[in-house]
Amino acid sequence: MTASVVFSLAGMITMPMWILMIFLPKWKVTLFLIDFKIIPLILAVIYGIYIAQALYIGGMMDFGSLSSVMKLFTQENAVLAGWIHYLAFDLIVGMWMLDQNKKLKIHQLAMAPCLLGTFMFGPIGFLVFMMIKAIKQK
Repeated sequence: MTASVVFSLAGMITMPMWILMIFLPKWKVTLFLIDFKIIPLILAVIYGIYIAQALYIGGMMDFGSLSSVMKLFTQENAVLAGWIHYLAFDLIVGMWMLDQNKKLKIHQLAMAPCLLGTFMFGPIGFLVFMMIKAIKQK
């Protein structure tokens, strides 16, 4: 399978999870997928495969400087692994936010932008959620 196909497949399995989390966060299927972290686990396996391939092809990865990281991200397998890393961790953060919301009870209309922000911009959605959480807890 080419890296391009894997890139597409990773997006195709991630997108429905985000849709469920944003629009149907309390549905039993969504809750099951969140509780057992099904999609992040699948992504983790794919990530492991591509990290192993990147290590095999290019040797140890150097994250010690910006120029080293830039050089690393010229290798297709390393870029794909990095992208899958983003997909998995953003999804885990979104799942964590929904888990937190079981206690917080933030309205779904307020949670949706947090989740969408996490999906599209990672830390920004997390930041907005943490601000709402802080306000809610006061």
